[in-house]
Amino acid sequence: MRVVLSAYDSRGGVEPLVGLAVRLREFGADVLVCAPPDEEFAKRLAAVGVELVPTGQSVRDLVTGRTPPSPGGLPRRAAEMVAAFYDNVGAVAEGCDVLVATGLVPAAAGVKAVAEKLGIRYVYASYQPVSLPSPHHPPIPRPGRPLREDVTDNQVLWDQDAVDAQEVFGEAVNGHRVTVGLPPVDNIRDHVFTDRPWLAADPTLAPWERPAGLDVVQTGAWVLPDERPLPADLVEFLDAGTPPVYVGFGSIPMRDPENVAAVVVEAIRGQGRRAVLSRGWAELARVDDRDDCFVVGEVNHQALFRRSAAVVHHGGAGTTTTATWAGAPQVVVPQGADQPYFASRVAALGIGAAHEGPTPTAESLSAALKVALLPETRERAAAVAGAFRADGATAAAKLLLDGVGR
Repeated sequence: MRVVLSAYDSRGGVEPLVGLAVRLREFGADVLVCAPPDEEFAKRLAAVGVELVPTGQSVRDLVTGRTPPSPGGLPRRAAEMVAAFYDNVGAVAEGCDVLVATGLVPAAAGVKAVAEKLGIRYVYASYQPVSLPSPHHPPIPRPGRPLREDVTDNQVLWDQDAVDAQEVFGEAVNGHRVTVGLPPVDNIRDHVFTDRPWLAADPTLAPWERPAGLDVVQTGAWVLPDERPLPADLVEFLDAGTPPVYVGFGSIPMRDPENVAAVVVEAIRGQGRRAVLSRGWAELARVDDRDDCFVVGEVNHQALFRRSAAVVHHGGAGTTTTATWAGAPQVVVPQGADQPYFASRVAALGIGAAHEGPTPTAESLSAALKVALLPETRERAAAVAGAFRADGATAAAKLLLDGVGR
């Protein structure tokens, strides 16, 4: 069996493919991953023996502004993404049994076109339910397309979302389809998602509510136990005192990282706690030379979160999933996209607090930390962690194998 997994996404969107790739290889499959050429993605995949086919621009360069804006704006970037994924996936897809696409619509559209041209099975997977049309939640606003505040009917909002997606991506996707000999489509969103998408999310943390129009297959989150040891100097810091509060915003470039670092450290010290700051793409750094604060780069989050009193983060699917699996109380400071949804789920489950708004102050973060640091919050986080389905990648791999067998 040969499988190509693809994503144009940040680390939180590439990491699940690592888990799925490893499980597929355990079943004897040959796996390639087409993803952005960022060095950290290549290193992570190489560590588990999976080949990366670099595709598209560096995500980090794009979101942090290192890559100059494209003269053609979003339509030009979308067209380039469709072509890149069509070309790269197509170059390695001969003889493949299935193509799995995740992430942004233009990238997935390129993969879907390869599947059509070569007659290969195609699966689209989302890491959060709110990306998929449902009467139970509104869509995530698309760039430059805010949701109408006077509309409360989710179905009406999703109908408009299909129109918005067509207007934003239609020219790029259909223009490319015509050039490769495929007919244009009039509903790109549903064409890419299909009527049976997969949801690679834990059913307790992020359940798919029914009834709904889509026949969603919820596999559970695609996670992989991380056996990497923590750096020796970090272990020394952890052993030297009480469990610290971790703060990290992953692949989100914060507007004023120096102020954010100062605010979170003040709030954490106000609770009598030590702090671990993750640099991330926001480049968080120490605010002074006191020994109650430690700065880390890319480390084993599973191990670190298990030793943390609480985890303050942006609410991306990857970080929220890891913190939930680790049983760590959370404070979610959502910056956009699916992050408000995960903030609401953390609060609803009683495993932490949802910060109101994207910009914390010492006072607002202190209030949220007080909730997260309550003994009952930790007890609830441990209980939810005990119910977490860690076999999602195995379940997905079996489904792919079964589909090929049929």
